[in-house]
Amino acid sequence: MALQAPFAKMNGLGNDIIVADMRGRADRVTAAAAIALAANGETKFDQIMAIHESHVDGVDFQIDILNADGSRAQSCGNGTRCVVQALAAETGRRAFTFDTLAGLISAEEREDGLVSVDMGRPRFDWRDIPLAEEFRDTRAIELQIGPIDAPVLHSPSAVSMGNPHVVFWVDDDVWSYDLGRFGPLLENHPIFPERCNITIARVTARDAVTIRTWERGAGLTRACGTGACAAAVSAARTGRTDRTVTITVPGGDLKIVWRDDDRVIMTGPAEWEFSGTFDPETGEWCRDEAEAA
Repeated sequence: MALQAPFAKMNGLGNDIIVADMRGRADRVTAAAAIALAANGETKFDQIMAIHESHVDGVDFQIDILNADGSRAQSCGNGTRCVVQALAAETGRRAFTFDTLAGLISAEEREDGLVSVDMGRPRFDWRDIPLAEEFRDTRAIELQIGPIDAPVLHSPSAVSMGNPHVVFWVDDDVWSYDLGRFGPLLENHPIFPERCNITIARVTARDAVTIRTWERGAGLTRACGTGACAAAVSAARTGRTDRTVTITVPGGDLKIVWRDDDRVIMTGPAEWEFSGTFDPETGEWCRDEAEAA
């Protein structure tokens, strides 16, 4: 059994997150441990945010992100907010810079308790998303669900927010679509060599969009931060909204600003649930004694 590591069970608008403190260790959270934790009703999660030391000047920590199926993710906006809240409570600092598979991410806890994350610049080239075939204009790619002559969903916008996303635009209630059924089919479609996050989006005003997302490697989620950013950017890029929007996810609202310098800023809450320790190799865990009493 590996040395136990501290963790906090948190959520970002219902997006279940485990923040694992792996500082001072050489090991990593294994896929087997992630799968075991995800299968437990108390520790089920969408993403694990494992904090490691950084050896890069100007970077506070390196974040290793795992999905519920044990695969690794490049970026997680809701998880980053949880990490910032946890570190701010521990250190008294408010601003941090993290190294992730998607690159450097900076974030800060605001005076009102919300956390703003600089999610970086969106990428629209088909090779960067990535897609398996060339699309000169990724504002609408050829992809559909349903009969050719009467598709249920079609022509989504494609974008990378550090991880691949497509956004299907609808005019009716986003809950009227069986995302749990066709989400996994689209996630694993051959056009997505690294799989894909699937979002259904409805524009309700020039500054408001309602979405639901099937997360790659996690499934249906109450909130997907990169999905919200992908929807906001794609809505503005296709002329559906302005560049500052409120994205309503099943868990609540996120404010997304696509700035003139091309960087996307996401602001929203994070919530602490409980803490404990776990084995990064097997996923065996226990709740902190003070909370279990």
